[in-house]
Amino acid sequence: MPDSPGTPDPDPLPGTPDPDRPPSAARFARLPDDVRSPGSPGTPGASTTGTFATGTFADALRHGPLVLDGGLSNQLEAAGERLDGGLWSARLLLDRPEALVAAHRAYYEAGADIAVTGSYQATFEGFARHGVDRRGAAELLRSAVALAREAARTAAPGRRPRWVAASAGPYGAMLADGSEYRGRYGLTVAELERFHRPRLEALAAAAPDVFALETVPDTDEARALVRAVRGLGVPAWLSYNVRGDRTRAGQPLAEAFAVAADADEVVAVGVNCCTPADADAAVALAARVTGKPVVVYPNSGEGWDAVRGVWTGPRRFTARRVDGWLASGARLVGGCCRVGPAAIAETAARVRTATDPLGPR
Repeated sequence: MPDSPGTPDPDPLPGTPDPDRPPSAARFARLPDDVRSPGSPGTPGASTTGTFATGTFADALRHGPLVLDGGLSNQLEAAGERLDGGLWSARLLLDRPEALVAAHRAYYEAGADIAVTGSYQATFEGFARHGVDRRGAAELLRSAVALAREAARTAAPGRRPRWVAASAGPYGAMLADGSEYRGRYGLTVAELERFHRPRLEALAAAAPDVFALETVPDTDEARALVRAVRGLGVPAWLSYNVRGDRTRAGQPLAEAFAVAADADEVVAVGVNCCTPADADAAVALAARVTGKPVVVYPNSGEGWDAVRGVWTGPRRFTARRVDGWLASGARLVGGCCRVGPAAIAETAARVRTATDPLGPR
């Protein structure tokens, strides 16, 4: 999930945040050995975290729908964490990993089947600007998966499997200047693939159940990401940030969704960090263009006033929209910025009531 202060409808875009104080290697918060290592032994996608049925994430998706978590950054802020600086919530991988565990746990206990890791804004380049070498950055990326595994293990028991999605945000998230909501960075598809591949390899080494290739603003970056996940042995979902019927970079959504239509690694396609209203139409289009399960996790629908630094307008995310998304082909349903555990609990109850003979857990 996006962790920057990006607005659900960023006009104007938030300004560039002040840089964090560069950490030294000595400031790394060392995790216990059982948290630092991948939480599910064996092949990626074969999950054994928490209370689990056997099978892969793709198997679970075929039997879906599954409930995603909500916004990570808003849950961390609600717990008193400061997320200013270019790394945003990825900074907590350095010095407050227990805060990420607690945030993931809150969503699992609210009824989420899937937690999305705190690696959205975690990159080798971003960590390097804060004094972290490549070896340390790779370790932090792997730890993002392990922390979500720890949350699944320590959350109150539930009746459903719990899964971990390794987040990979767009190139613009690393820049921390709002360009993730515009795209068109002036880079080629090959250059974008070279940027994304190393951190995807690091995340894959921690054996997540699925990649969340999320908040993608344009088709060039989508093509790069689809190429970058090939051969890593981890399925992926691809979700765009959109406005109306176009990507943030202005391409038609039908064209954007088609990028993943023939990509075997991509098991679901859809949208995130957009308004709930924009999500409504996008779900049916994604299903029609790709024939794949659809992922949908919009933000609250509020607007961001970058001048005053406040959120404005009403919240438009409601669990009542879930029925329409499911009817249109959604199989991964959750929330993004400003959607918290209470809203996810309502979403989970709606999904269970509509599709699960066992009902809400």
